[in-house]
Amino acid sequence: MDTNETVPSAPRPRNSAATKELLLSAATAEFADYGLAGARIDRIAERAGANKRLLYAYFGDKDQLFEAVLQREIGKLARETPLADGDLVAYAAARFDFMLAHPETARLAAWRRFERDGHWSEAEVESYRVKVDAVAAAQREGRLDASLPAVDLFAIVLRITESWLDAPPALTAVSGPHSRSGKRLREHRAALLEAVRRVTAPEPPKTARAPEHSAPR
Repeated sequence: MDTNETVPSAPRPRNSAATKELLLSAATAEFADYGLAGARIDRIAERAGANKRLLYAYFGDKDQLFEAVLQREIGKLARETPLADGDLVAYAAARFDFMLAHPETARLAAWRRFERDGHWSEAEVESYRVKVDAVAAAQREGRLDASLPAVDLFAIVLRITESWLDAPPALTAVSGPHSRSGKRLREHRAALLEAVRRVTAPEPPKTARAPEHSAPR
C-alpha cells in the first residue's frame, strides 16, 4: 500500500494516549531496524498489537510517523543530556550513558543521515544553539579552552561521546571478543572523559617572566 494513500478513518479507542505510545514505541523499533524506506506499516501495527488504520488516523502516513519518532527521540535525548553551566565533561558522560542505554537513537540518527540528509527541525536547531551558547559563555568565563570556536569545541566533544559506540567493528575487534562488555565500556568511558577534560581545559594563565638583570661588572 502506498503510505500516502488516504485510508478510511478508524474509530479511536478510549485510551488513545496509550495506543499512540504503543504505536510510537513499535515504530521506533521498526525504523531503527529498517530505516524509513525499509519499514513496513503492517509490521509496526503488528508490533504494537493495534489496527493499522489507527496509525494512519494518528500520524497520517509513514513519513509523518518517521518524523514523529525522530522528534520524540531527539526530545528525550535533549532532556536527559543537558549542558548545565557549559560543563562538557558532565555532558559527555550523560550523552555516552544515554546512547549506550538507547542504541535505537543512534541507529535512527544514522538512517536519517543516509535517507534524509539535510533534514532537521527548528526545535533541534534551538537545542544545539542553547548548548553552543553555554559553551561560549563558559569560554568567556575562563572555564573552557577558548582557542577554538564554541561550535567546533562542542562538535568535537559530541563525536568523542560516540567514538567507541559508533566505531568500525574491525576497530572494536582489536580490543578482543568482549568489546561491549561492562569492563571494556567502563574503561572507554573513563578514557573518553579524560579526553574531554584535556581537550576542553583552559590554558593556565601565563606568568610574567622576571626581568633579567645584568650581572655586576
